[in-house]
Amino acid sequence: MQHWLVKSEPFKYSWEKFNKEGRTFWDGVRNYQARNNLREMKEGDLVLFYHSNEGKEVVGIAKVVKEAYQDPTTSDPNWVVVDLSPVETLKTPVTLEAIKADEQLKDVGLVRQGRLSVMGLKREEFDRILELGSR
Repeated sequence: MQHWLVKSEPFKYSWEKFNKEGRTFWDGVRNYQARNNLREMKEGDLVLFYHSNEGKEVVGIAKVVKEAYQDPTTSDPNWVVVDLSPVETLKTPVTLEAIKADEQLKDVGLVRQGRLSVMGLKREEFDRILELGSR
């Protein structure tokens, strides 16, 4: 199993809306590295859901329920989506500030490549963020 982090601006697609809908396809990715990460996702992989711009915090855990397929919002074959379903809301959101301050997370993609919307996480990074979110 691999671990991931996806970002969404809450005013565009919030964790709350995601939970109400119960499933979504992750579209709008127009960065090649982020797209390649979507292509690497496998059914059952766990994904942290991060509110970007407003809040700047990890708020929940989702899982991949359908692997990469053509993005239905464009006819351009370069772009793909995956289907995600919510799993759990974190007890305490984990802020970007807390992530940056944590020595174990100093190399996490969220810090190193802040603009990337879909990124891989090491198992230890994923687990550490969950630990911070359980407080």
